[in-house]
Amino acid sequence: MLKKIVSVMVFMACFAANAKEEVNVYSYRQPFLVEPLFKKFTDKTGVKVNVVFAKNGMVERLKREGKHSPADILLTNDISRLVDLHNSELLQTVTSTNIEQAIPTQYRSADNQWFALTTRVRNIYSAKRLGDIDFNYEDLAKPEWKGRICTRSGKHIYNVALIASMIAEHGEAETLTWLEGVKSNLARKPQGNDRSQVQAINQGLCDVSLGNSYYFGNMLQDEKQKVWAESVNINFPNQSNRGAHVNVSGMGMAKHAPNSDNAKALMEFLVSVPAQELYAETNLEYPVREGVKVSELVASWGKFSTDKLPLEALAQHRKTALMLLDKVQFDL
Repeated sequence: MLKKIVSVMVFMACFAANAKEEVNVYSYRQPFLVEPLFKKFTDKTGVKVNVVFAKNGMVERLKREGKHSPADILLTNDISRLVDLHNSELLQTVTSTNIEQAIPTQYRSADNQWFALTTRVRNIYSAKRLGDIDFNYEDLAKPEWKGRICTRSGKHIYNVALIASMIAEHGEAETLTWLEGVKSNLARKPQGNDRSQVQAINQGLCDVSLGNSYYFGNMLQDEKQKVWAESVNINFPNQSNRGAHVNVSGMGMAKHAPNSDNAKALMEFLVSVPAQELYAETNLEYPVREGVKVSELVASWGKFSTDKLPLEALAQHRKTALMLLDKVQFDL
């Protein structure tokens, strides 16, 4: 009997030891973007990273799982999704000097429940035949662009974040007027994704579009889409004033993380210099940690200044941005 009890105790001890050597991630980011990072973390620490990939539904899943959720770290591809997790009280505060020193206050929540990992610019793409143009986002509402703009849905999270930044800068009334002007300048009904807008420019359907910076790099590396990218200039708006609008990918620790120590270790690894370099190189975005080099391709687009607006301010104006889009019936 004693032997049996000892065997059970040894088994339970081994199980507990193994459990400590794991960390569970729920990710909105695609496998090819994050798996190289997880492999390096495992090679360095011996901690196995288990990942659940999803396109949506993270908040609903976490609520359904409740305190029994296996999730330790939550990765998102946009500030709005970080804020959704935060507002749904599905995150916990992480105290880490390493993370705080690596991530500027602009790119993390005041209570240290979410942190940005990379940034991307909401660029204005313009037909190369137009030559060099010094763009502001505000210019998209000018009459000279009548029938010349293409964009994806105004309610896509990337456009909603941009509109929220306009509200923060100009106020609700002026942003409404701007949205009306942009809508009147559309060459077609909002549709497709960021890449298909560049394709439309290449096809002569419009002259200008909005798109995240990393899509430009992705197109240049795709044999089929390279011709689209080579037909446009990538412009960094508002360089003579507040700077270009940026969005982020980011992370947070799940409220009921069962492996919180390993989760914190992985989060600290993701903001380290080697991880930031690899992440930025893989996804053609900009490292959020200052002083980390960008990829050669991204660097070739030139230097630029960014809007210093804290990302939490974007969250404050998100509902208003959606309301204004409905008011002007932007997608109709």
